[in-house]
Amino acid sequence: MGEKEIKHAMEQIPVPRDKVFEAIDRGLRRGHEQKKLSNNRKLLISSVAASLLIGGTVISGFVHPSMNKVLAKTPFIGQLFVDFGDSLGINLANQNMVTELNQALTKNGVTVKMTSAYFDGNVVSITGHVKGELEKGHNEPGEISFDVNFDNNQGDQDPWLDGKSTDVKPNKDGYDFQWIMAYPYKEISENLTVPISIHSINGIKGEWNFTIPISQKKSNLISFDEDAITYQEEGAAISVKEVSIAQASSSFVYETITTYKEDAIDFVKVIDNKGRILGIEGGTILSEGYQDEKYHKTLRGTTKKIDKDITALTFYPQLSIADPKVEHLLNTNSFTLKSERTDLMLKVNQVKHVGDKLTLDYQLLGLPYSLSKHKLDLVSHNLGYMFTLVDKEYVDEIDKDNPFPPENHSVSRNTVKIIDKKNARFRSEFQLNGEEKIKQFKLENTVVQVDFTSLIEAKQLRPFTIELNQR
Repeated sequence: MGEKEIKHAMEQIPVPRDKVFEAIDRGLRRGHEQKKLSNNRKLLISSVAASLLIGGTVISGFVHPSMNKVLAKTPFIGQLFVDFGDSLGINLANQNMVTELNQALTKNGVTVKMTSAYFDGNVVSITGHVKGELEKGHNEPGEISFDVNFDNNQGDQDPWLDGKSTDVKPNKDGYDFQWIMAYPYKEISENLTVPISIHSINGIKGEWNFTIPISQKKSNLISFDEDAITYQEEGAAISVKEVSIAQASSSFVYETITTYKEDAIDFVKVIDNKGRILGIEGGTILSEGYQDEKYHKTLRGTTKKIDKDITALTFYPQLSIADPKVEHLLNTNSFTLKSERTDLMLKVNQVKHVGDKLTLDYQLLGLPYSLSKHKLDLVSHNLGYMFTLVDKEYVDEIDKDNPFPPENHSVSRNTVKIIDKKNARFRSEFQLNGEEKIKQFKLENTVVQVDFTSLIEAKQLRPFTIELNQR
């Protein structure tokens, strides 16, 4: 089956659209609460994006039904990983490589008990149970949120929060929770002690402080000293530096080199010489810098455990480019904005302001793909995040490294309606006095910023192979 046939087949897969986008929105909101979102991690338009989201993750998220039978003989912790759909945790629990904990603290009517921890390759998991007067907080029933820091870090600068995920399940008198994190440092120790400080739960303030011991068996480390694979036309290069094979997973340390700072090189997949496909999670940034007019990043990603008889791995990289934001003052009824790095354009046909609502009617020009139903759904969703309205007096106050819109002087969400699918015409409606607002809104004082990045397809780069004969 050729590439076109594969793409066509993927687009025929029924996708629960609302559930996919609901999950994306939850992730975006959680990212804003904890740490800035990287510009190059936005949802990209791809024929397989939704199916990958639905399919689950490489390391966790799917548990084969037969695993329930295996875990029927394991203790409470093993069953907990079944409930969370954590196949990596199940594997480690069956190897007795999960540290069981029994640390509990009660503050202001809320009790937190830490129940387990594991560390395998690049992945750190901590589970616990929370109960008590949670309804006194500001969350909806069944929602649990933690303001937490790790390893004596403070605030949003905590590297453990970058990519951290939280899962919560109701259980008896409270809720079980699991934090999964990518190990954030370059050097990995076999035995760790990680201090944890929970500052508030559901907005209920307190200091729940724990010291968590985490250990893992020594990994099999393979180092490489080969020249980078260069992609001259794209101004990019990539090289794999290390492969580390742990007990239930493997990880790669690799370096990417790009001409533009916010561009990102990721791996779509890795295939071993037996034909098994390995996906890669993570992309934890270990270091970054600027050298020889290029941007260098060293990253670590996680995949399935590589079998002992594997002698070669083929990597399939892709380049996601970040397009600089463009902007225009809303003092004219029609105008056109053009992407700086692509042929994409946005032609605004009408600007309408009535009461607390602003409506933009516009057409997308230069799209490099046809709007099938699958693509149309993704484009429509992305358009809801692509615009930002900002009071022109506050535009210069936005931090380029942490580009959150100024509170009470900006609106970054809109509701999208499809006007004409064939001609890619849409209408976006902005609420000017909602959760986000612009006080004393006037068209002549407001700038619309447009970020085309999420409409640009990732470019597939030439695959390359590394040999594992050193093992």
